[in-house]
Amino acid sequence: MDDTSRRDVLRRLAYVEGHLAGVRKMVEQDQYCVDILKQTFAIRRAIEKLEAKMLDGHLHSCVVEGIEGGESERVIGELLDLYTLNRR
Repeated sequence: MDDTSRRDVLRRLAYVEGHLAGVRKMVEQDQYCVDILKQTFAIRRAIEKLEAKMLDGHLHSCVVEGIEGGESERVIGELLDLYTLNRR
């Protein structure tokens, strides 16, 4: 992962961590379920954006390098594993 992407991913992770802590506090304070769910939906969207950023970087760097390096079977296997995990 290049430095710019790494910084962006770390920033997004910090956002998710902070948001999760806020949701924990909301639950502890017995706040309204709908308000909590709205926050969990926002967390899910943030994680999806993080995953998309990482996948984009992986496809444009690691996958290309692996295929050019003669490791296409391994690379395709990893991508299929990710696809399977995402479909569950």
